[in-house]
Amino acid sequence: MTDHWNGEGGAERREVNPHVMPPVRRQRRWLWPVAGVAVAAAIVGVSPHIGLSKAMKAPLWTERPAVTAPSQTLAPDWVRLGKEIKPAVVNIAVKRAAEGGEGTREAPRGNDRMEQFRRFFEREPKRPGRGMGTGFLINPDGYIVTNNHVVEGAGQIQVKLADGREFSGKLVGGDSKTDLAIVKIESSGLPVIPFGDSAKLEVGEPVMAIGNPFGLEATVTTGIVSATGRVIGSGPYDDYIQTDASINPGNSGGPLVNAQGQVIGINTAIYSETGGSIGIGFAIPANLAKTVVTQLADQGHVVRGWLGVSIQPLTPELAKAFQREDKSGALVSSVTDGSPAHKAGLKAGDIITEYDGRRVTKTDDLPRAVAETPVGKDVTIRIIRDGKPLTLNTKIAQLDDPASSKTAKADAKGGLGLSVQPLTPSLAKELGLKAEGGVVVADVAEGSPAASAGLRPRDVIVEADHHKVTTAEDLKQSVDKKKGKGAPILLLVNRNGANLYVAVTV
Repeated sequence: MTDHWNGEGGAERREVNPHVMPPVRRQRRWLWPVAGVAVAAAIVGVSPHIGLSKAMKAPLWTERPAVTAPSQTLAPDWVRLGKEIKPAVVNIAVKRAAEGGEGTREAPRGNDRMEQFRRFFEREPKRPGRGMGTGFLINPDGYIVTNNHVVEGAGQIQVKLADGREFSGKLVGGDSKTDLAIVKIESSGLPVIPFGDSAKLEVGEPVMAIGNPFGLEATVTTGIVSATGRVIGSGPYDDYIQTDASINPGNSGGPLVNAQGQVIGINTAIYSETGGSIGIGFAIPANLAKTVVTQLADQGHVVRGWLGVSIQPLTPELAKAFQREDKSGALVSSVTDGSPAHKAGLKAGDIITEYDGRRVTKTDDLPRAVAETPVGKDVTIRIIRDGKPLTLNTKIAQLDDPASSKTAKADAKGGLGLSVQPLTPSLAKELGLKAEGGVVVADVAEGSPAASAGLRPRDVIVEADHHKVTTAEDLKQSVDKKKGKGAPILLLVNRNGANLYVAVTV
């Protein structure tokens, strides 16, 4: 099965190792908790500059020496480390007007294993309620790292410290593509956990997870690093640390700590047949988190680069067809008009073997390499075209992320309470949507009629009261006709390629 990357690096389909994700038949499979909707976007990159927070004149996080540095020949002193680290781990309680929470998610039936895995990363229909998760302090002035899916859409965030003190938290910024978020509380002199270097992790290395599973605060579990560089289909930056340390609902956003007392990962997801831990957990690498949290603290969002190609793995069959013995590299399947790739002269059928001095061994290497490229940087791309090596040059542009360029929210009192934008062919490809027309929902206001009816971002509104919708104005006119009549508007919505009707009271 090929891995189709759209113009922004989001994978629409990816072959999943059957040993990791066996086909679902009569069993129920669950993923707890998950990284939010993996929005398909152009090969993108998070700026690698780890600068200083504008609010402070010191690095955002601590990179002091390890809390404990036991001999490599001795077992980790987990008792001592736990006592020193737990004060910096916090409990996060979230109140939402509408919530997906950390509920169970059932794998859809079918034979497409990638589709089964990807659905795990989509939020359930939102419901009023509360959610909980974990976070940890990285700065004495109250900056907390957690998962984006823990605090996304939060109306209120309550942070409880290990010493029992409680604070109201403010969401500084979140990034759904990496499932990371920064929460700030107003305090100072707080304990912190230092970041370590996740690039130095070795398979088999001992680690400790700290969190609040099922609301049980300050729970410590230990295990080893089972694997690194795991790709599980959650988005363009998949590079997870796999561990067998027990992770359960409520652990989301908690630290994965090495034997030196340093954070080397942020616990995010598990794969399970039962809903509880079976020893297959996933954490976001600390080195990726350092880059993202700096930008979130500075500007509330992540600036990403854009190359503008669709790529797929060079399978043995494709390598043979392209008369290439070496299967390394990323095969270009299409190039977006006007993109940096197009300006560089890249064409479908090119095989990218090197990007900005970094070798591209497999398809996943390219989006991560672009993700670390500052916007505006001139880069060199080495390719194979018709069996001959060729060097191209281009300048990386900035991605216009649909998630960060939403139209203004509609007034929830006077309309549906959502914002939309036209579904152009390029946007449909960008988001991995199968609908051919309509308007795509960019945002849904909390507590609005649209939220109550179950509408979600990335839904495509095709019809309103049996009239085709092609622009936002079409939808507005249909809504205006319903105002004051007390009757709901009937919307035909395309969700994940399937149509369904939704009635929304105006």
